Amino acid sequence: MRKIYWRLLPFLLFTYLLAYVDRINVGFAALTMRGDLRMSATEFGFASGTFFWGYFLFEVPSNLALEKFGARLWIARIVISWGIMAGATAFVTGSTSFAVVRFLLGLAEAGFFPGIILYFTYWFPAYHHARIISGFMMGLPVAVAVGSPISTAMLSLDGMFGLHGWQYMYILEAVPTIVCGFIMLFVLTDRPEQAKFLTAEERTWIAAQLAAERVAKDAVQTISLWRSFYNPKVLWLSLNYFGIVTASLGQLIFIPQIIKSLGVTSNMTVGWLTMIPYVAGTISLVVWGTVSDRMQERRWNLFGTCLVATGGLVLAGATMGSWWALVGMTIAACGFYGSKGPFWSTPPMFLTGSTAAAAIAWISSIGNLGGFFGPWYVGFIKDTTGSYAGGLYGLAALSLVAGVVCALFLKIPTDALTVARNGHDAVTRR
Repeated sequence: MRKIYWRLLPFLLFTYLLAYVDRINVGFAALTMRGDLRMSATEFGFASGTFFWGYFLFEVPSNLALEKFGARLWIARIVISWGIMAGATAFVTGSTSFAVVRFLLGLAEAGFFPGIILYFTYWFPAYHHARIISGFMMGLPVAVAVGSPISTAMLSLDGMFGLHGWQYMYILEAVPTIVCGFIMLFVLTDRPEQAKFLTAEERTWIAAQLAAERVAKDAVQTISLWRSFYNPKVLWLSLNYFGIVTASLGQLIFIPQIIKSLGVTSNMTVGWLTMIPYVAGTISLVVWGTVSDRMQERRWNLFGTCLVATGGLVLAGATMGSWWALVGMTIAACGFYGSKGPFWSTPPMFLTGSTAAAAIAWISSIGNLGGFFGPWYVGFIKDTTGSYAGGLYGLAALSLVAGVVCALFLKIPTDALTVARNGHDAVTRR
């Protein structure tokens, strides 16, 4: 297992970091882009959020294509095409063209995240899922933490060769993504049975582990591909994820502008301060994922993260205009990112094969619609009231709804996980 971690995790984590740098740089670009293109906060929030409509439309077809054509080719295709569209964002001329390019970027990137979650089920037994997902998703807060000063530094290139700083940001951050996509063709292996970096004995062992888990899950409950779209567990997970994503991305897209509204004049300082919530979020993600795996418990760990996020957003809204707002957003980030391991280790506990491919993508696509509504709502409230506080209260309410769904309706099945873990212990003893 250590070999597999070291082979897959560093490269996929770096790729996810690039995905989120491409995604979050729009928030830093807004520091100057809105003025250059004469966009209001509402127009900017709406246009940036169209990315998630593209995501919604193509998530499920993309994951089914991955299952059919193989992870190596399909994920490489995703990475290369999203890099191209991310670079094209540099050439938008207004809110309409910005919205169109963001929509096409969502189409290009759709399937990457649920595809990787599905890919992990090909390689990792269930008792590793929260840790590997948390390790992979470290790329998300790390991208914000590392990308913040880099993105704001690129804004200082404004005027060079007649281009705006935000245009350089999009172009220079797209190049490594495209290169990474081509490298992926030589790094990834579709299944453990094909892995040349494992010995024959190791390939046999991991294949037996994963096969035993599939049998155990199917023995507990078998769900057809089409039934997975309206299965109650899948729908409750989708609603929970919608609340988390709406709150998380509503904060993420506007946090540079919120920090600047506190009286910070330097864009570079804004970048450094934006690191704080996401460094804390990275720590929370790793710690909470490890705790969830050690406890072999998902539901109440997920509930706890929703409450932490809600409390942080309420504090940020109540103290808007002071530095306590940054403290509140830091607490909220710990909740958002702490939820990732417990949440995404849940679907593989009762889904397998093409059903898992479709359902994981369906959950992701519904949840990611929150990436449209969150930024749009915060921008609308800011234009209407002149403050970000009301927007943060609304995000807190959605995070609370996610927690209520988890507590009252999201009964996480543990039968298959227990059977699979017992099977692992028996194989280890043998």
